[in-house]
Amino acid sequence: MASPRHVLILGGHGKIAQLLTPLLLKRSWVVTSVIRKEEQVPTVEKLGAGLPGKLNVLVRSIEGVDTQEKAASILDEVNADYVTWSAGAGGKYGAEGTFRIDRDAAIHFINAAAAKPSISRFLLVSYNGSRRKGAPWWTASEWEEYNQKVNNGPLATYYQAKLPADEVLYEVSKTSPTLVGIDLRAGALTDGPVGKVELGKTEKVMGNISRESVAYVIDRVLAAEGVKSGWLDLVEGNVDIDEAVTAAIRDGVDAAEGEDLYAKYN
Repeated sequence: MASPRHVLILGGHGKIAQLLTPLLLKRSWVVTSVIRKEEQVPTVEKLGAGLPGKLNVLVRSIEGVDTQEKAASILDEVNADYVTWSAGAGGKYGAEGTFRIDRDAAIHFINAAAAKPSISRFLLVSYNGSRRKGAPWWTASEWEEYNQKVNNGPLATYYQAKLPADEVLYEVSKTSPTLVGIDLRAGALTDGPVGKVELGKTEKVMGNISRESVAYVIDRVLAAEGVKSGWLDLVEGNVDIDEAVTAAIRDGVDAAEGEDLYAKYN
C-alpha cells in the first residue's frame, strides 16, 4: 500500500474525475479537485461523503491558464504530490477552445509540474490514437483506416491538440530528474461498468473502454510503486485491472515505441 498522497485533479467535474475521486479518498489520500464553476461545488463535494480521505474543492479557470506562471500559481497553492490531468474542452468551445485547454493549458501545467520538484508524478488522460505513426504491433491497414476516419475525421481538432501535449509530457518527464510522466491513452469511452482490460501495447487501435475502468486504472497506477515515464494504451480486454497494471509496470511497457520521440529518449 502506497503511503498517503495528495493528488491534484485538474478537470474535477468531468465524468472520469468524478469516478476517480472516491477511489483515491478510499486510500485515505488527500484530493484537491479543480473545477470551473461555483455551481459544480456541491456535486464534487458529495464524492467525499463518508470516505476516510480529505477532499478539497478549488474553483479555478483552467481555460484561463495561458502561461506556465499561471499554472505554477495553482500548483503552488495546492502543493500536491501527484497531478492528474482529466480536463478538456469536450468540444464545447470550438477549435480555439480545444487548443487553448487540451494543448496549451495542459502543456503549461506539465512544464510547471516539472519545475516543481515536490511533484513526482503527472498522469495525463489522452487517447490511444494520439500518435504520429501506427504502432509497430498494429497492421498498417488498420492504422491507415483509423487515422483517416478518426484522427482526420471527427477527432481532427482534438488529435491536433492532444498530440503536442502527449509529446511534451514524454519529453519533459524523460529528461526530468524528479517527474514521472504517465500518458494513459484510452480507447473510445463508454459509460459501462468497470471490467477487464488490455493495458500497455494493445493488440488493436480500435477498442472501447468504460470511464469507470479508466478511473480504476488511474487509481492503481498512482498507487503503484516503480512506475516509469511512458505511454500506456487502454481498451477492454481479458485481464483484471490489478494484474494488468502490475504487469505493465513490471515489464516497463511503453506504447510510444515506434514514434520518433521514443527512439530519441530510449
